[in-house]
Amino acid sequence: MKPTIVGTEGLEKTPFAWLRENATVIEASWKDRPALREALHKADGLIVRTYTQVNEALLAEAPRLRVVGRAGVGLDNIDQPACKGRGIAVISTPTANSRAVCEYVFNLIFTLTRPVVNLTKPISDEQFHSFRKTVRGLELSGKTLGILGMGRIGRGVGKIAWAMEMNVIYNDLVDVSALIDYPATAVSKAELYSRADVLSLHVDHQPDNLNYRLVDAVVFSKMKPTALLVNTCRGEVVSAEDLATALKTHRIAGAAIDVHDPEPPGPDYPLWGLPNIILAPHLAARTQGAMDRMSWVAKEVVDHLTAPPPTNAGP
Repeated sequence: MKPTIVGTEGLEKTPFAWLRENATVIEASWKDRPALREALHKADGLIVRTYTQVNEALLAEAPRLRVVGRAGVGLDNIDQPACKGRGIAVISTPTANSRAVCEYVFNLIFTLTRPVVNLTKPISDEQFHSFRKTVRGLELSGKTLGILGMGRIGRGVGKIAWAMEMNVIYNDLVDVSALIDYPATAVSKAELYSRADVLSLHVDHQPDNLNYRLVDAVVFSKMKPTALLVNTCRGEVVSAEDLATALKTHRIAGAAIDVHDPEPPGPDYPLWGLPNIILAPHLAARTQGAMDRMSWVAKEVVDHLTAPPPTNAGP
């Protein structure tokens, strides 16, 4: 008999078609609480993405639930102790979007440092040469990239920076030096902030909100006035109010922010309308390859539900 799996935020076409062939699938949006509550009563498995909060309240509605699949990397939205307490397995796709995010970080850096002038129609000789006289980008070779959080993505970003002849410095809670196969120097947070020409954030979720507003006015006060900030990890890591002040007062030169707290940011978001910032709608992982790989968590969920029970046979 096919297992019943509830999906709350959709999957890519090919993995979803495979899932429909191998399970009874119920789609119930995380925004539609009554429909989700009804679906959870029948669920053997649950597949979520970013916004579904798998907490005690949700689990209480799912008496048959045996596995939660997260089509993504972070598990911030899943109460793992609560799942463990009920014997519910949690499966994610930790490597699925690493390359996509690494590439996107440099897409943002290039957009900040080397603006593209796109000519869409014939222009005069004077206009053409005025661009050549006035447009000046920042050459990254020889500059210092500071990485806060040297996990899988942080290390990937550092390797690209090293290949571009940047100096790479980083700070992490643990010693990750054995995992780094290129020149990179571990430094204190204070040194990281003061030396970085570009500061890229790659911290993960920490219990008790240890990373909440980690980058604030104190951090900005230590940075170079020419420095750039890139955040593709979590919106709550950066104080939007302090960043807005730092940009308005030219305490730092610019920022690219892909993640926000909350999402989407509301009308009172202090970063709206600033000229020296890129605000993107959480796109770092959104390549087709990465989205497909994340969606294939569906197979792992089905495999978990259909695997034969372990035997206790002796030798």
